[in-house]
Amino acid sequence: MAKLSVELQRYFFEEERQETVKLNDILALAGERVFGFLFVVLSLPSALPVPAPGYSTPFGIVLFLLAMQFIFGAQRPWLPQRLANWSIKTEIAQKFVKGGIPWLERLESLTKPRMTFVCQKLPGRAVVGVAIALMSVSMMLIIPGTNTLPAIGIFLIGIGLVEDDGVICLGGVAACTAIAVAMVSVIWVVYQGGLSILDILKNWVKGLF
Repeated sequence: MAKLSVELQRYFFEEERQETVKLNDILALAGERVFGFLFVVLSLPSALPVPAPGYSTPFGIVLFLLAMQFIFGAQRPWLPQRLANWSIKTEIAQKFVKGGIPWLERLESLTKPRMTFVCQKLPGRAVVGVAIALMSVSMMLIIPGTNTLPAIGIFLIGIGLVEDDGVICLGGVAACTAIAVAMVSVIWVVYQGGLSILDILKNWVKGLF
C-alpha cells in the first residue's frame, strides 16, 4: 500500500472532492491501517503550528474512544453514528493536510517494519493505547498549551502504526511520557504556589534527614 503522505496527497489534491469530508470517508480511505491512519489524521490539526480552534476537544474525544478500542485488541474501530458522520470543510482539511505532508514525508523516510510486535501484539498495543488515551485527555482540556505537544506524541505513534514500525511507536510513547511528566510538573508547581521542581526535591531530601 502507498505511503500515507501519498494517499493523502491523492485524496485531497488530485481527486475531485465534495465541499465537506466525513470521518466515514477517512475510514474508507484508511484500509487495514485504519487505527494508525486515524491517529495521524485526527492529531494533525492540533500538532501543526497553525491555529486550529475548536478541533482539539472533539478530536481528543474521538482519539480517546479509538485508543480504548485499540487497547482491547479491536481490529476495526467503532464510532457512534453521529461521530462517524461528523464532517469538516474540505478546504480546511486541505490546509491541515498540506501543512502536515512535509512532516509525514520526513518521518516516512525513517520508518520501516521493525519490532512489529509493539504494533500488533496485545501488550504492545496496550502500552501504545494508554499513551494515546492520556494524551487525548489532555487535548480535550480547554487550556492554552495542552493541545499541541500531546497531539505531536499521538502523531508520532500513529506514523509508527501505519508503517508497522515499533521503534517509532516506542519513540512516540517516550515523547508522550515526557510530555505527561512535564505537564504534571507544571500543575504541581502551580499547586505548590510557584515552587520550582528543584526546590521541591531539595525540601523532600531535607525531610529525609
